[in-house]
Amino acid sequence: MCGICGMVHQDQSVIDTDQLERMNSNLIHRGPDSSGMYVQPGIGLAMRRLKVIDLLSGDQPISNEDDSLWVIFNGEIYNYLDLRDNIMQKGHRLKTNSDTECILHLYEEYGLHFLDYLRGMFAIALWDQKKRQLLLVRDRLGKKPLFYTQRNGSLLFSSEIPSLLCGLTGTPPPDITALNLYLSWQFIPSPLSAFQGIYKIPPAHYLLWDSGEIHIESYWDLTYTPKIQGDESELIQELKTRLRESIQLRMVSDVPVGVQLSGGIDSSLIVSEIANLQSSPVKTFSLGFREEPFSELPYARMISDRYHTDHHEFILTYDHIPQTISEILRFTGEPLADPSAIPLFHLSKLTRDFVTVAINGDGGDEGFAGYSRYWLDPWANLYCKLPGIITKKAMPSLADLFADRSDQPTGKDLINGIKRLKTLVQIDPRASLLRWGSYFPPQVLKELWQSPFIQEINPAHAEEISIQWFERAHASSFLDRTLYTDIHTYLPDALLVKADRMSMAHSLEGRSPFLDHKLLEWSARLPEKYKVKGLTGKVILRKAYQSSLPEPIWQRRKQGFGIPISAWCRGPLLPWLKETLLNARPLFKSWFKADLIQRMINEHQTGRMDHGKRLWALALLSKWSEIY
Repeated sequence: MCGICGMVHQDQSVIDTDQLERMNSNLIHRGPDSSGMYVQPGIGLAMRRLKVIDLLSGDQPISNEDDSLWVIFNGEIYNYLDLRDNIMQKGHRLKTNSDTECILHLYEEYGLHFLDYLRGMFAIALWDQKKRQLLLVRDRLGKKPLFYTQRNGSLLFSSEIPSLLCGLTGTPPPDITALNLYLSWQFIPSPLSAFQGIYKIPPAHYLLWDSGEIHIESYWDLTYTPKIQGDESELIQELKTRLRESIQLRMVSDVPVGVQLSGGIDSSLIVSEIANLQSSPVKTFSLGFREEPFSELPYARMISDRYHTDHHEFILTYDHIPQTISEILRFTGEPLADPSAIPLFHLSKLTRDFVTVAINGDGGDEGFAGYSRYWLDPWANLYCKLPGIITKKAMPSLADLFADRSDQPTGKDLINGIKRLKTLVQIDPRASLLRWGSYFPPQVLKELWQSPFIQEINPAHAEEISIQWFERAHASSFLDRTLYTDIHTYLPDALLVKADRMSMAHSLEGRSPFLDHKLLEWSARLPEKYKVKGLTGKVILRKAYQSSLPEPIWQRRKQGFGIPISAWCRGPLLPWLKETLLNARPLFKSWFKADLIQRMINEHQTGRMDHGKRLWALALLSKWSEIY
């Protein structure tokens, strides 16, 4: 696991090594163990290394036999041992025992098709000296990040935005289009970033730089057809075989490995599998809150007790919040409004005190339909077909009679569902994430932005992007198309951004068995009845591991890593919130209507309305504009 960066000049001018070193030094948290650099006329590659595989000889950059190819690499290739055997049988000579070196020789053997052979998470920069081409690649699901920008015939790239900014003269202006999408989605979707001219290479894409020209192309995608045939018992057995293999691959390491245990189904079943695969106790790490409705610690303890794990816990309180936000933004480089980034930041810090690699349950919800909205969508679609007198007048009036209840964990409360009915008819059903989870629907965005920005932004932009992904899906059912949309938006640009930056901030490598692309290709083609049935998701996972998990765990619905943000913003965090929003920098004030923000604070403080998550998203944007 590493951080990588570099630059290439069209005119083959001398590389500014001080500039390259500044970019590389900014990535030290991603790789505290060693650093490396390759510099030739017109090309400079640099990296910071976190030693996980081949501790003695795996330092980068690495070249092929005649030094015509050079590579730097962030991630893990889990099938590298098989790949080594393959390329050595074809006559290639290897000088290390690392997965990194396999990449070079696969490229020599197969060209761009070498990507078909990689099973893992990766961001790759490969320099072909003979062709004078730079190849940048990002893994299929977007586990590992890669940003780039073009300036005056040069291309600069890095694992993180703050590092990339170290290579530029002056900070680029904010991208208002991206910030508007952030308010809709609470994250910024690929290929945009919060800065004009800085872009993300999308997941499952490569960028080829050749003589100053770039070409970006996709190399992989999920398909949900044809559906797998077989009886339930056969499919359950195949699921367990595939998942166990994925977990085993992610246990290969030359440093200690543990599990971040939330108490949900996904991380719990991972613990159960690892406990059966190794003789020593599994090291597990969990985080909770003093506010019991939000804390999953009792469930995590059930798993720890059943499998006798070496268990460690951390309690997060509101006084951790303000300083943590500033720290997080220095790693993300752009605002991310998911409040669960804060507990994950602290959980990763705790985890790193004991292990270097942490296995997690990321991807189980998108692969096997774990979110409540997957089974709520069909009911919502029926509701939206009712006469307008009901959906636009009667039900909204009924919803106004209820107080907001986001002080309790969302997704389970009937009142929260009734309140959400007001926006269901305003957002296209194909944008499932937005209609159930957007903090700022289009109508609210229109009220929020100042002139002239309201003329510049498109309040329905996020909805349009969601629809494009929904229609592009290689799937026939509404559920599969929604899963496809989430895997191309919410998963890589929100959940995996959070997972990568919060873990790597503490030099911790996160591994996700559910995001093995072969497992996802299989789960995508499962018949819908094995994903959602009635009011239950993850049907086949629950059946497969029912005997391995305590009943309260396999029966419970998705809770998520939520924090009591609304209560804290009404109570102990209120002074910080007011200072951050009402005394913000002039740039932030120029974007949004101050009287509307003041009204939201007042309504939230008095309990008339719950604006907690909206105020949270705006506060993070304000702090980002202050830092950058």
